[in-house]
Amino acid sequence: MPSFTDKLTVGGHEMDMYASVPSGSGPFPAVVIAFHIGGLDEFDKAMADRLAAEGYVAVVPDLFHRYTEEQMSGPRIERLNYLSDADIIADCNAAVSFLESNSAVDSNRIGMTGFCMGGRIAWLMAAVNPTFKATVPYYGGHIMLSWGGSAQTPFDLTSKINCPMMFHFGATDGNPSPDDRVKLDAELTRLGKDHQFFEYAGAGHAFMDFTNPDRHHEGAAAESWPRTLEFFATHLK
Repeated sequence: MPSFTDKLTVGGHEMDMYASVPSGSGPFPAVVIAFHIGGLDEFDKAMADRLAAEGYVAVVPDLFHRYTEEQMSGPRIERLNYLSDADIIADCNAAVSFLESNSAVDSNRIGMTGFCMGGRIAWLMAAVNPTFKATVPYYGGHIMLSWGGSAQTPFDLTSKINCPMMFHFGATDGNPSPDDRVKLDAELTRLGKDHQFFEYAGAGHAFMDFTNPDRHHEGAAAESWPRTLEFFATHLK
């Protein structure tokens, strides 16, 4: 199962992108991964490798590629202050274009997932790029906020989502909170959007992140991941 880091050009900036590819000739379905606040790190690469082992080309674009060393060296939570929805959309669309032009990929079977801030991005991209056939946000917060001066929040764009969604929540998470979950569910239901929501007792934010022992919840991770794989298999395979 080969993996590599490629370089894409987005708006004059060079962006790293980690890619993991199944063994064999393909063409394979593919999944774009929007990373968590830790950036393009061990966790996100491992999730890409897990998806490749299941038969998906998986890519993780480095959404922090415009950041300075100073911005990256500060507290991780401050990284959110420099994000722009317009830049995020451009970066994720560049990853999609890479997949669509790759002969190993079936361009009609591309999905998206994301963790933490990436869960928000997965919601956003499902609304702005009709390429995606399925999306799986994990504990995506700030869906009702815009980043970088965008006129609309991901929540405002919910009516434009036209692919099935599976959303995983930690029951003790504060962002997205239980109240957020109710509002998100109600809006998708009101608009007739195909979605499934799962909440995991005892789990908080970042429960999938095995690199963070303070947050990782083994039970929630073990229960949610097979659901994600089954969901992708249904809609992408």
